Amino acid sequence: MTDHAAEGGFCCADHSGTANAQAILAQAEGQARARGVRLTPVRKRTLEILLQAHGALGAYDVLQRLGAEGYGTQPPVAYRALNFLVEHGLAHRIRRLNAFTACAHPGEEHRAAFLICEGCDSVTEAPARGVSDALALAADAVGFHLERATIEAVGLCAGCKGARA
Repeated sequence: MTDHAAEGGFCCADHSGTANAQAILAQAEGQARARGVRLTPVRKRTLEILLQAHGALGAYDVLQRLGAEGYGTQPPVAYRALNFLVEHGLAHRIRRLNAFTACAHPGEEHRAAFLICEGCDSVTEAPARGVSDALALAADAVGFHLERATIEAVGLCAGCKGARA
C-alpha cells in the first residue's frame, strides 16, 4: 500500500460508503429487522470494520481485528459474518482481491462496478446499470443464461493519478 492510502487520501469522499458510515449501519439494522434476521454484535462489528477500511479487506484481516476485540480467532467467525453481510446486500465480495468491501447503498436495488486502484488498493463502488444491461444483452444474444456478474475494473484513483503526474 502506498503512502497515499496510509494518509487517508482516497479517490472519493464516499469511498465504500465511509462518508455515511452511521447512516449505512442504521440502514443495515433496519434491513435486518425487516427481513427477520439478526445483525448480531459480530456481524455489526464486521460491517463497521469494512466501513472503516477505505477499501477491501480479506477475511483473515477481518478475523485479526475481530480477534483483537474478543470476538474469536477461528476463521468461521469472520467467514460467517462476511457471508451474512454479502447474502443480505450489506457487503460485496471483490473476487479479484479475494476480499470484501461494505456496500455503499445497502437496501437499494442497484448494480455496481468496483474500481480497484493499483496504487493504494482502494476500492470504490460505482453505479453500473448501463454496463450490467449491456452484459445481459450480450449474454442473451448468444443464448447464455447469466446468473451473476461482478464488474471489477483496475486503474488509478484520482489521488494516485495526481501523485504520479
